Amino acid sequence: MLYISFMELLPNALEAMGRIWGLAAFFIGIAFIGAIDMLIPEAENPHDYKGLDDTTAARRNGPLMRTGLMTALAIAVHNFPEGLATLGITLVDVKLGVFIAIAIAIHNIPEGISVSVIILYATGDKNKAFIYSFLSGLAEPVGAVIGFLILLPFLSQYVLASLLAFIAGIMVYISVDELLPMAHRYGHGHTVIAGIVSGMFVMAVSLLML
Repeated sequence: MLYISFMELLPNALEAMGRIWGLAAFFIGIAFIGAIDMLIPEAENPHDYKGLDDTTAARRNGPLMRTGLMTALAIAVHNFPEGLATLGITLVDVKLGVFIAIAIAIHNIPEGISVSVIILYATGDKNKAFIYSFLSGLAEPVGAVIGFLILLPFLSQYVLASLLAFIAGIMVYISVDELLPMAHRYGHGHTVIAGIVSGMFVMAVSLLML
């Protein structure tokens, strides 16, 4: 996501609309996703999984269920702009959109787990755990559909360039604020760097083959 943002999306946007407006759209994207992230309470932040190991004793507990619902809501709000981002990239390049969809799908797996585990421990009901995590994930296609219905009638080269820069800002924020810290939490520093470089290499080769 970092490689695509800095090597594909942002350069194309700057070329189409100029440095000033392109960079403005880029930082507006960062501010937008950052504001969403800051408005979510710290305890229910989608990329904060502290305390999940201690929930067994609190099974069927009301406060735990509330935490699960808040987590599902937080992830739904968090996923909405990701759907918009996937839509915007796909409008420019379908193959590139597929790569982004796969990357975001992988990134969404631990988010779905964070919802389902809490709901499962709170209720003991696997079906409820699945339903709530599934509903939180639906925010992503909803974001894409709403973006399609609103943006498509007004789509122009300038609007598309602005959207690319805006999306680049969102993706950079998600990568730096969420994915990299999570990777460092569960892995060693050199392993994380190897993963970053490998991911960038794969994306570079894939883009050369487009």
